[in-house]
Amino acid sequence: MIGFTGAALVRADHERDDPAAFARCKADPSARLLLLTGLEPPVADDGALELVPMDPARDDALLLGYLEGTPLFVAGDGDATAPAMRSPTLMAALAVMPPADVALYGVARSLIDWHSRHGFCARCGHASVVARGGWARSCPGCGALHFPRTDPVVIMAVEHGDRVLLGRQPSWPVGRYSALAGFVEVGESVEEAVAREVLEEAGVAVDAVRYVASQPWPFPSQLMIACIATARDDALKIDVTELEHAFWATRDEVRAALAGDTSRFIAPPAHAIARSLLAVWVGE
Repeated sequence: MIGFTGAALVRADHERDDPAAFARCKADPSARLLLLTGLEPPVADDGALELVPMDPARDDALLLGYLEGTPLFVAGDGDATAPAMRSPTLMAALAVMPPADVALYGVARSLIDWHSRHGFCARCGHASVVARGGWARSCPGCGALHFPRTDPVVIMAVEHGDRVLLGRQPSWPVGRYSALAGFVEVGESVEEAVAREVLEEAGVAVDAVRYVASQPWPFPSQLMIACIATARDDALKIDVTELEHAFWATRDEVRAALAGDTSRFIAPPAHAIARSLLAVWVGE
């Protein structure tokens, strides 16, 4: 399963505009709350997300939906306005958290983070308020309705013969390499974004872009679109403002890294779609 996918959440869109339904959910004795500290998840001793009983008097909770028939809310406790980075504590928690809980946390984090960064109307600048049970913000000034946004990002395994192009950024752990990635720009198709990003970052022209899979990525709120593309040649011209280093890895080297061998490079973490993409490329 690709990380951050597979949440057993019924989103109940039809109830988001129903204040009475929202009130019933808050008053339900079985309702549960996922309380984030800033944007960090509460984790139980077994690694699972820790849910607490919902307090009906709480006025800052957002309705995520239903989890196995139980109303589930999320709220942020503390500073959720700091840059949405991944702390070592969070990365350790994600490594042991059940996949369904990772996905649920991704939804909750993205929603809380979006509200913390979008407190004012983009049309008129007036302070906005929470609407639709937490899945929108409404502007009292001009009436505009704003919805949580997702930014599309392409991530691509660029192959040349029996090798794949890997790169790293200086902020990553020493030795870690991954597939190249970049934001889709306005007026650009996925295929065009793949070709542009690879050419800009590595100086490599590509053809035959093929879609593989997608992943919601809550850092802060992106949709990763994984593709495989074929390079016309293997000459690299690295943009050092984007990449610290890049190289062509053989299929055996990638397979070894995925199996835990760090002698050539450290593979992306299990919850990253880059790892799934490389696994597809090597045929696993």
